[in-house]
Amino acid sequence: MSALKEVKKVYFKTFGCRTNFFDTQVMKSNLGQFECVECESEADIVIVNSCTVTNGADAGVRGYLHKMRDLNKKVYFTGCGVGTRGQEVFSQNLAYGVFAHSFKENISELLHNKERFFHKEDSPEHIDSTIVTEFAGKSRAFLKIQEGCDFACSYCIIPSVRGKARSYPKDKILKQILTLAESGISEVVLTGTNVGSYGRDLDSNLAGLIREIYNLGVLRRLRIGSLEPSQIDSEFKEVLELPIMEKHLHIALQHTSDTMLEIMNRHNRVESDLELFNYFAQKGFCLGSDFIVGHPGESESVWEEALANFKLFPLTHLHPFVYSKRDGTKSSEMKNDIKGDVSKQRLHTLKDIVAQNNVAFRKAHKAPLNVLCESKIESSNTESSKGFVYTGLDEFFNRMRFESEKDNLIGQWLTFKDYDIAMEQNNGKI
Repeated sequence: MSALKEVKKVYFKTFGCRTNFFDTQVMKSNLGQFECVECESEADIVIVNSCTVTNGADAGVRGYLHKMRDLNKKVYFTGCGVGTRGQEVFSQNLAYGVFAHSFKENISELLHNKERFFHKEDSPEHIDSTIVTEFAGKSRAFLKIQEGCDFACSYCIIPSVRGKARSYPKDKILKQILTLAESGISEVVLTGTNVGSYGRDLDSNLAGLIREIYNLGVLRRLRIGSLEPSQIDSEFKEVLELPIMEKHLHIALQHTSDTMLEIMNRHNRVESDLELFNYFAQKGFCLGSDFIVGHPGESESVWEEALANFKLFPLTHLHPFVYSKRDGTKSSEMKNDIKGDVSKQRLHTLKDIVAQNNVAFRKAHKAPLNVLCESKIESSNTESSKGFVYTGLDEFFNRMRFESEKDNLIGQWLTFKDYDIAMEQNNGKI
């Protein structure tokens, strides 16, 4: 028992996307007698759930592994990086154990292993069976409904490390939502590697799943992760009218030049994308997207075309990236690299446009907002301030900031009829 006590406390370091964060929750749910801690300094064991989407992501993970080794932590390495960097991490003794996605539900057994190990992926079609019972410290939960991706975008390594698209059984997802609702969760975000592909291997679809979730009657709000334009059909448009659905969609454009979309091996094209975005804008939705600037081939003339097109889109949120090479992808072999300072300037141009769009949307659609309170800090000690500063997100995925003397508002739903519109967020009054 003394050896067990020495390795009892476990800290999870999660890099990357929402799917990785859900995978971490799966591991936490299977820890058995080990204790999960929220501070790495308290931990005997550190489990690194890695991201490998770019070379830069690899470098960030690698730096953290070196830091943990220098602190004499017992490190385990998992996540998407196992397929691209796992052997290297193991050979250089940066981790005691390395294990692929399909092993994460066996985490307790792995942590008891008395010899170093490297378990590469041998079940690429694996689907987890764990029901996550809680999301500690969270007001909303991210729920993974599918795994893998069948797209072949030229810049992306993820299909090769997450495998082909496959869906979680509907009954498991519904049971998971009921379990989360019983623990106090009232907002869920459906996530996955390629959420819009849900159900294609089960003779079902995402719209049908959403209807079933709505019929449970246990959620206040349902959000959907990133969607591909080609995956949005008339049935999906219909379910967005259900009262639990968010009034915000994240639709992955990646670019607004057909030339670049072809180079990126994307399925979408500008004309149909714009038509789709205008449809949702007329329905009163806030609209977000991803955009990669500086990808090889984005010449000045292509950029000018893309920028002119971009200004036509009713975008209110944006997750822009400066292109970062990922070894093993087709894009990494392309020439015509764009200078870093040029890419950064292009990125800031896009962000400025969308920031103005967002403010304009909030002014044009000012109405009572329903906010799930998520975080709290003590306000500054001034005569004009109240006890605490809270923030949360409304149905349009815009942030609300407000002050209150109450110290127990986390996880509660509040309706704001009176609020001021600022550049970064809305400032509510209660």
